[in-house]
Amino acid sequence: MADDWNTTTVIGNRRHQMGGANKEKAVNIARRQGMAVSTDTKYGAGGNTQKGTSMNTAKLDAETEELKHKTVDLNLGKLIQKGRQAKEMTQKDLATKINEKPQIITEYEQGKAIPNNQLIAKMERALGIKLRGKDKGQPLEPKPAKANKK
Repeated sequence: MADDWNTTTVIGNRRHQMGGANKEKAVNIARRQGMAVSTDTKYGAGGNTQKGTSMNTAKLDAETEELKHKTVDLNLGKLIQKGRQAKEMTQKDLATKINEKPQIITEYEQGKAIPNNQLIAKMERALGIKLRGKDKGQPLEPKPAKANKK
């Protein structure tokens, strides 16, 4: 009975099995030993992949025009820069004031940003100048106070 406690029983030895990661290794071993090796690819394996082409693919291929996002005008960037410098603000100061990242201000000043009217309105209020419309660069008039209705 004392010998039973010292005996080790191994059920299944994984060292000699060729698992998923060792398939390539197993194929190479078989080739070296001169065995016949054939590899097959499964048709439709990974059934959840989206490899089919849609009808719009042909239209996209036939498209000759290079498609780009509309970016802000460089004049807007110069207005922002002048307004910021007039208030002695850095790009970071302006970005902090309108709760945006400094990179956004840089993109607007370089004319690389995609126009966002809400963001431009925030910059108008922070800088005190108009950035949109026919009178760009003019001081922003404060809105008249609403009369209290009783």
